[in-house]
Amino acid sequence: MATEFDFIIVGAGSAGCVVAHRLAESAQASVCVVEAGPSDRNLYVQIPAGYIKNIFNPRRTWVFKSEPVPGVGHKSLQLLVGKGLGGSSSINGMVYGRGHAADYDGWAQLGNRGWSFDDVLPYFRKSERRIGAGDDSAHGRNGPLTVSDPIIGGPLCEAFEAAAEQVGIPRVRDYNTGQVDGAGPYQFTIDTSGIRPVRQSTARAFLKPAVATGRVTVLTDSYAEAITFEGRRATGIRYRAGSPAGERREIRARREVIVSAGALNTPRLLQISGIGPAELLGSIGVPVIQDAPGVGANLVDHFQLRLAARVKNCSTLNERGRGLALGREIIRWLAGRPSILGMGPVPMRAYYRSDPVQDNIDTQLSFTPASYREGLPGLLDHYPGMTCGGYRLHPRSRGWVRAKSADIAVPPEIQPNYLATEWDREGVVDVVRKVRQIFSAEAFQPYFDAEMLPGKDVQSDDEILGFARQYGGTVYHHVGTARMGPESDRSAVVDDQLRVRGVTGLRVADASIMPTTVSAPTNAATIMIGEKAADMILGRGNATAAA
Repeated sequence: MATEFDFIIVGAGSAGCVVAHRLAESAQASVCVVEAGPSDRNLYVQIPAGYIKNIFNPRRTWVFKSEPVPGVGHKSLQLLVGKGLGGSSSINGMVYGRGHAADYDGWAQLGNRGWSFDDVLPYFRKSERRIGAGDDSAHGRNGPLTVSDPIIGGPLCEAFEAAAEQVGIPRVRDYNTGQVDGAGPYQFTIDTSGIRPVRQSTARAFLKPAVATGRVTVLTDSYAEAITFEGRRATGIRYRAGSPAGERREIRARREVIVSAGALNTPRLLQISGIGPAELLGSIGVPVIQDAPGVGANLVDHFQLRLAARVKNCSTLNERGRGLALGREIIRWLAGRPSILGMGPVPMRAYYRSDPVQDNIDTQLSFTPASYREGLPGLLDHYPGMTCGGYRLHPRSRGWVRAKSADIAVPPEIQPNYLATEWDREGVVDVVRKVRQIFSAEAFQPYFDAEMLPGKDVQSDDEILGFARQYGGTVYHHVGTARMGPESDRSAVVDDQLRVRGVTGLRVADASIMPTTVSAPTNAATIMIGEKAADMILGRGNATAAA
């Protein structure tokens, strides 16, 4: 294998695969993608409903444990990140949501030139191969990434949409135009154009065709140990082959190193490579190349709370997802017929304003005609059930990621700091009250039997907060730990070209660069970041982004 390439990409996740694909389109460029996890040759990766088998599989996830979180009763929470080709796009719930136009306009207003919604929309369109209805001024039809509508609805999904409307949340079918207000179906990175529905991870959509060009080399089971430097220029990486304790190897980059390891791993890699808060680097024995206090700071994540109810007069996924019924669903999927195996976990959504006088929506709900046994992730309840949960879209609590050692076998210190602000605590209370309004609406009366979690005895704000501290948790939308910002912002790690400040030959392209989070799950925005990063690396402007 060659040991020198034009570009080295650390991480084959939602952004890294996109960058590799676009760089491979430049015939003169050689690219090496270094990934700690395995290949995506796994049936549960390809089956949309297989996410439940992989999200808790340590072979396919980084299983991090947070520090005790004061806001949730000093509990430590499990934080999972995709590991392997496709990264989190190979194990996530496949929701494709861009967020609100105001999210990106806010990035631009912070001093990040070229990141307004009008600037980034062409990159969303460039990626997308939209199947189904949609305004083509907002959607792409010819991109690598297939985006489709849910294949299974049913009376409970219809009731959710109607009930949301009855409590003041209007029906909006297409929420990926920049205006996300309203209730309706999600869109998914599921390819429904073939014999049977399959997950569209970025490995499948972007990396596989990039490798086929012959210009991209992929190293799996290869753990990046450090970015190498000559003076202040990044020259390559050192990595461990096979495991964090495996043989040490080194590869060089003639042009650039692009770090796309995700919002939890990217700051750690920068820190153990000498880019981070000088005091922290000194404490773990790493020589300082660039004192960058913002590396690892500004960790933002959505904190979700779910309510579960027992259903009457209607079947749910609980019955279809076990025993002989599940066997029939498997046969239907293999035969290319509608099946629960071909659907995402949460078919419906509702965005709303917790205070009607606000300019923008601030809360998101997700609904699914299924419920899960308490304390047993992935196991469906024995009774017919449904679940609705939600979160504040722009939490104000901020946490951090800090390397505890230069040894990559030692996990970093991660403090998500959930519910640290009154705004965030008010948000979980509002979610419970809004879901109860929806479940009590006329449209649900034929189906709603009883609230199972938290139950009717949990009523006061303090009781709801107690429930949130016990049962709430992450939806794995970590962002912000290598945030983008202007030179005047000392906490900004990268500039608006995604170049790491204080050094050359090094960029970051993943969710860690987001200055603030988006009004959606973060996968679609991270793919867009990969698209835009590739054009920046190649010295192109927005003109190349037409879909």
